[in-house]
Amino acid sequence: MSKEYTTELLLDFGTDGEKLIPVVTQDAKSREVLILAFANKAAFDETRKSGLATYWSRSRNELWKKGMTSGDTLKVEDILINCEQNSLVYLVTPQGSGACHAKKEDGTAHTSCYYRRINIDNRLEFIEE
Repeated sequence: MSKEYTTELLLDFGTDGEKLIPVVTQDAKSREVLILAFANKAAFDETRKSGLATYWSRSRNELWKKGMTSGDTLKVEDILINCEQNSLVYLVTPQGSGACHAKKEDGTAHTSCYYRRINIDNRLEFIEE
């Protein structure tokens, strides 16, 4: 049976478990997109075990349990998988003041990593209050 019609979980993290799968992370209530990150098998397994959004940090080359430093953890309420079983959506409840590691001028966290838009003149405009 093909991946599109089976009830069997067939995520492909590669033979070594290091292949990265994109993970869109959304607020479970508002459905606002908070983060786009990646998970390898270890990150996915840790997310399932701990109930907290865990990713593979490509920049640090290590497991990244969101919020362990900032306190802004993301409690996973549900995990969705696309038809081809090659991307995930984590529906989460933020447990801190925001989801992004970047901070506003007052030091508080942005609720989402998507807090700017690109204007017609290619300048960035802050859209979050």
